Amino acid sequence: MQAPSVGGVMLPRGNGEAIRLSRGASLTDFAEKINANPASLVAVMMNLGEMVTATQSVSDETLQLLADEMNYTVQIVSPEEEDRELLESFDLEFGEDEGGEEDLVVRPPVVTVMGHVDHGKTRLLDAIRKTNVIAGEAGGITQHIGAYQVTTEVNEEDRRITFIDTPGHEAFTAMRARGAKSTDIAILVVAANDGVMPQTVEALNHAKAADVPIVVAVNKIDVEGADPTKVRGQLTEYGLVAEEYGGDTMFVDISAKQGLHIDSLLEAVILTADASLDLRANPNQDAQGISIESRLDRGRGAVATVLVQRGTLRVGDTMVVGDAYGRVRAMLDDNGNNVAEAGPSTPVQVLGLTNVPGAGDNFIVVEEDRTARQIAEKRAARERNAAFAKRTRRVSLEDLDKVLKAGEVQQLNLIIKGDASGSVEALESSLLQLDVGEEVDIRVLHRGVGAVTESDIDLAMGSDAIVIGFNVRAAGRAQQMAEREGVDVRYYSVIYQAIEEIEAALKGMLKPEYEEVELGTAEIREVFRSSKLGNIAGVLIRSGEVKRNTKARLLRDGKVIAENLNIEGLRRFKDDVTEIREGFEGGINLGNFNDIKIDDVIATYEMREKPRA
Repeated sequence: MQAPSVGGVMLPRGNGEAIRLSRGASLTDFAEKINANPASLVAVMMNLGEMVTATQSVSDETLQLLADEMNYTVQIVSPEEEDRELLESFDLEFGEDEGGEEDLVVRPPVVTVMGHVDHGKTRLLDAIRKTNVIAGEAGGITQHIGAYQVTTEVNEEDRRITFIDTPGHEAFTAMRARGAKSTDIAILVVAANDGVMPQTVEALNHAKAADVPIVVAVNKIDVEGADPTKVRGQLTEYGLVAEEYGGDTMFVDISAKQGLHIDSLLEAVILTADASLDLRANPNQDAQGISIESRLDRGRGAVATVLVQRGTLRVGDTMVVGDAYGRVRAMLDDNGNNVAEAGPSTPVQVLGLTNVPGAGDNFIVVEEDRTARQIAEKRAARERNAAFAKRTRRVSLEDLDKVLKAGEVQQLNLIIKGDASGSVEALESSLLQLDVGEEVDIRVLHRGVGAVTESDIDLAMGSDAIVIGFNVRAAGRAQQMAEREGVDVRYYSVIYQAIEEIEAALKGMLKPEYEEVELGTAEIREVFRSSKLGNIAGVLIRSGEVKRNTKARLLRDGKVIAENLNIEGLRRFKDDVTEIREGFEGGINLGNFNDIKIDDVIATYEMREKPRA
């Protein structure tokens, strides 16, 4: 049976048979499946009122529209299924232990700490690791995730436990959910003085959805008003019944601040693992696992924290992680020491990858560099096609409400750049979950780690997207390019602010009163030590002008190192001055802040009142 001809060419008409296509496929891909000329499908789309080129990535809806017209059924292949088929084409398989029962050995349990904000998750991890990480947090949130191992004695035997250090606030739903997927046991932290809170229930649901056993840590038992018995009663309503009440969930009363009963908690984790789980893996196969966190390091390039789930990862192995690949140049453990190999349930930092993989990406070791490159390139092409299929027009947050009401756009496109892939993924997931009605969609066209670049601005220009920089700034000429082209670039250091602003814009309530105006940037060429004033930066003014008594931030490799600094002193040679213009050299004193290095950039700005939208 034939469809009506287009331009004199008869098109094959289906009988409802299914066609499998990847997300972001083109009309050329469709034409290959039905043995038709791509140009004729372009003509069909024109007849349907859609202007599409033969090689352009198109949305799922467009593919469905074409399939209905040609009497075919389209099956969009999921990324997971497509990736499985890709690995099978190279005779590889992810997620299975090789060999038989005799090849499996016991591995340490992998644990994620969950719970309500301010209930002591970070303090507990700090107590376990004996390292203070709280001081480095912005807005009281753990901004980066990693993994480390500890050893505890159970029944006179040393047992190891691997902790995935994930943020716990509800804004980081994606990271917590991903942590559960790679987790054997979840520790649910509940404050004895607060009891069960909304995020406690949310964390509990994530752990149950991942089907992992739960150990409850009742924290802050040393605080006035603490009532551990009340916590046990509340959690009974959610199916967690303490052992002393006849249930199978272990509850441990602790004080992370005082370091009380931490050993008992670790013992409870081991006992729960032994009773509920069969934690074994084959250490004698090619390594497989998951990427926990990754970042760009100035001296070492792409650095990825990976958790080996089966097999043994060795220096010199060729691995592919998401769309990144490379030969393992070096491995570091959680203390920064070089290691030659890492077995099951061991977290290590890996050096030698071509680029920064995404948090949660699976990794697999392959025999040849060529195989790794081909897998990575096909994955990257798939991601790129899927992103291109989502592109539409550009808009800014201020006029978003007016544009939506005029019917000019039905979705908000975003480009997210951050200092770590875990935070980027969490921000993306939180934004996509915003409930703003059926009139508008949020689509993330691109996400990545590192400074906002000119290519990001190019993408925003072509798709009318808003760029979000999380703990990073625009690099090089990207800022001037964004201003020249009218691209809306937003910078945030606390994730809630980004979510609140975008939600407010989508609901037509964003009316900013002040805006940040960049005054000038200065590159540090020398650092001078002064016993009286501290460190003084010898700088060259790169753009604009730097004025005394204005606000500043310090950038290192495009990342924000310090916010809300003051230009307290400004000198030209031996003279105090009020400003230094572009192209001139001078000295800058940032007051009590002394953590400055050569090649750092000091960006000065001021807040100016802005008319309400």
